[in-house]
Amino acid sequence: METEDQHKHRSLSAILEILKNSRLAPPVRDHAAAIFTKLGEAEARVHDVPLEKIHFHEVGAVDAIVDIVGACIGFHFLGIEKFACSPLNVGGGTAKMAHGVLPVPAPATVNLLQGKPTYSNGVQKELVTPTGAAIVATLCESFGPQPPMSVTAIGYGAGTADLEGQPNVVRIMIGEAAEKAVPGFDEEIAVIEANLDDMNPQIYGYFLDKALAAGAFDVYTTPVQMKKNRPGTLLTVLCRPQDTQALMSLIFTETTTFGARTYRAQRRALPREFVSVSTDFGDVRIKVSRVNGRILHVSPEYEDCRKLAVEKNVPLQRVISEALRAYEMAGKTN
Repeated sequence: METEDQHKHRSLSAILEILKNSRLAPPVRDHAAAIFTKLGEAEARVHDVPLEKIHFHEVGAVDAIVDIVGACIGFHFLGIEKFACSPLNVGGGTAKMAHGVLPVPAPATVNLLQGKPTYSNGVQKELVTPTGAAIVATLCESFGPQPPMSVTAIGYGAGTADLEGQPNVVRIMIGEAAEKAVPGFDEEIAVIEANLDDMNPQIYGYFLDKALAAGAFDVYTTPVQMKKNRPGTLLTVLCRPQDTQALMSLIFTETTTFGARTYRAQRRALPREFVSVSTDFGDVRIKVSRVNGRILHVSPEYEDCRKLAVEKNVPLQRVISEALRAYEMAGKTN
């Protein structure tokens, strides 16, 4: 395929409009829109500008749109329901891009792969592009060893560059999940705990907000009986292992504890995806958990519903109900 406007700059809204007006299957449109949105968010963080101000350069060209949409069409055609990815070799060195010579991996790639397992074996080439990173970061539910599966098909794609000491290929394996496997995927998390018996209760809510903003998955409290028969509170923070030190520092800064403990734990999480529906009050994202093609849970995103309830001065429950009804009417459950 040949295109003429290889370096045309496009805004995220322009690309989303192209997708909206296309005749692509709804799952393909939803996945492609989610990938471009995640890519735009990463670029916005790199340039420290609002998302609506982002104009794509390399990724705004027709060939990049075809890359993302083509991948989504392929996955839809193959009937892929769940994605997993091995740790990514990101390469090294520098690469010439629209903004000049940049380190590899590119800043947007680094943003997109935060929290994902990556490595470099010293190859001085860009092995993961922002476009590729956005596809993987959006679609893949787990990273690490191959999950239990029976492989039914294998495909390879080869690049044109010659890499020293290794083939320049990417491999995709398709298969059926092990029948007896428990739904979901495993990941390692860190647990931080601190016992408190002398802290002003007003501080707990403030700490919770700061901890979540700092990257905590969850924060909760449990009533406990402490030494000297004092009633106290067990403060628990769940987070990614790489965020442990920052959140430990926050605990020491914002609470009255003199010590905290931490340990690693395994968490099993159901895969989830987001789709957007339109209601009379505005757009609401819907979180969907789908396992082996079967939908287990559907939940409107609370923050979207809360914002619309406040803006429209209507009961929160009404917005939630309208979002669920719109989801069912749109046929998203099929």
